[in-house]
Amino acid sequence: MTATIRILGIDPGLRHTGWGVIEQTGARLQHVAHGIISIDPNLPMSERLGGIFEAVGELARHHAPHASGVEETIVNANPRSALKLGQARGAAMAALAMAGISVAEFAPRKIKLSVVGTGTADKTQVMFMVKRLLPRAGEMKEDAADALACAICAAHHMPLEMKRGAA
Repeated sequence: MTATIRILGIDPGLRHTGWGVIEQTGARLQHVAHGIISIDPNLPMSERLGGIFEAVGELARHHAPHASGVEETIVNANPRSALKLGQARGAAMAALAMAGISVAEFAPRKIKLSVVGTGTADKTQVMFMVKRLLPRAGEMKEDAADALACAICAAHHMPLEMKRGAA
């Protein structure tokens, strides 16, 4: 028997953290909800991280996912930005762990490959495919589309035993 599994995807950011919830039953994916956590960039770093932690914790309580996927941070030309983004990611992951939700981590390239079919897809292509895979999702901003893409990637890479026994 195939269970219905609810998955929360997170695209972490210090200003805007995208989130998306999907359900998977067998090979079928269904949109549940999506949105963006916006944090005031003028707040001290500790308060911004606390806001992300609280908001992700509330999403976990409200949507009760069985699993989650979080996008990994890429260390690019600006290591300082990567460190700050990593802190936002850590706050989100800690909130999920505190809620007892397993967290899978995915590189942006793997997420794009899972959703679009190429790891070099741009944000427009990712959003297009998310809308095709989840037609009931409606309009969304890039951060929410990226979070839904992360949830889709988590669904594609979830261990089979979890798919059989989640519900």
